[in-house]
Amino acid sequence: MSPVTVDTVTQARAIVNARLDELDDGLHQVNRTLHANPELAYKEFIAHDTITAYLEKLGFQVERSAWGLATSFDATVGSGDRQVIFCAEYDALPEIGHACGHNLIAISSIGAFLGAAAAMSALKIDGRIRLLGTPAEESGGGKQDLVEAGAFNPPESVVAAIMAHPMPIEYVSQGGFSGLAGMKLIACQGTLVEFKGRTAHAAGEPWKGVNALDGAVAAYNNVSLLRQQMHTEDRVHGVFEVGGTAPNVIPDYTRMNWIVRSPTAAGCDKLMERVTKCWEAGASASACEMKTTRFVRSPFLLLPSCSYLLEGAKKKLLTLDIPNRQHHYLNLRANDSLCQIYVDEMAAFGQNIHLKIDRALNASTDMGNVSHFVPSFHGGIGIPAEPGVAMHNPRFAAAAGTDEAHGAAIQAAKGMAMLGLRVLLDSKVAAQARLDFERDDEEAHL
Repeated sequence: MSPVTVDTVTQARAIVNARLDELDDGLHQVNRTLHANPELAYKEFIAHDTITAYLEKLGFQVERSAWGLATSFDATVGSGDRQVIFCAEYDALPEIGHACGHNLIAISSIGAFLGAAAAMSALKIDGRIRLLGTPAEESGGGKQDLVEAGAFNPPESVVAAIMAHPMPIEYVSQGGFSGLAGMKLIACQGTLVEFKGRTAHAAGEPWKGVNALDGAVAAYNNVSLLRQQMHTEDRVHGVFEVGGTAPNVIPDYTRMNWIVRSPTAAGCDKLMERVTKCWEAGASASACEMKTTRFVRSPFLLLPSCSYLLEGAKKKLLTLDIPNRQHHYLNLRANDSLCQIYVDEMAAFGQNIHLKIDRALNASTDMGNVSHFVPSFHGGIGIPAEPGVAMHNPRFAAAAGTDEAHGAAIQAAKGMAMLGLRVLLDSKVAAQARLDFERDDEEAHL
């Protein structure tokens, strides 16, 4: 490991700052292209091609369609056993586009990679940095795909996986902060619930039918009743995907898509047991057959429409519409050491960053899965949005496309670049981040 000195860190910081200021116009153009062309999970082809072409123009070798995913990519600088991985998201939401601001996630991670690469080259810093394109965060769990495919292997070599997510500035501005380091998010599980009945003429011979819609409606109402006895931090929400074909025909098939959330993966499992009983009661009351499907992502899928492995006796393959599918997301853990370094580095760039929040926000991400696999950082980038406007709102999508939001992403990129460099430069920093990760892992199994 290269000897670390105050002078080395100061020089690296100056190089990162100058390089990102120099590249700002080009990064802004990439940002505009992503924001103007929102794409859904596993279909982010414009984003994939735009980002990889930009990196190649700058002289980087990029593996396109990396790790068996059509819209993933992987770029590497440096060599050695230790590596830092910057994770870039760029998928959007149906109909409301970049209402979660993933265009800014992409830009901040790209910028961090480019700034760190410049410093590594100039200062001969040992180790590897990678920019990993991670599709399908909104639905599908692209990062878990990449974990299974080996993109984060060997895990002991990854000293940090790094990214940051935009958030309304009002979440942190009351404390005089412009962003957040230690973000915590809850776990979530997605389940498809199908009810099978028997069709009949709804007016002529309704007694011959078994109404699958009744089963689904009863199940939905049972879950609604359960909410009164749920913990305030738990969440259950679902939609009807198939409800029947015609009002004069008893529906013989219905399908629902549910998401169950809880602060921890273990809590999510327990809540899922209670919710499943609600679904089963609806099936029993309506005399329907019921099947639940928990999705397991199959790696090495190159098609825009992917196959999912059904958890059932026959292990059948079923092709599903990706944008409506949810993966099993683990709760996002905050690594104290990495968060503190980010706060310190952002302060050096004139930014006041809130260290951490103790209570998890009621949202989920596949970066949670990564945080259980390797030491990880998932910060929050404060961007200007209308008062009261949160993520997954069309007005937040508009905010994510502003010049001010881009500027905030570039500032975060500088801090993320230095975070990655500090972990590579200082063995003590890397060791402490690993200890924090292992401590969290032990506490999760208590």
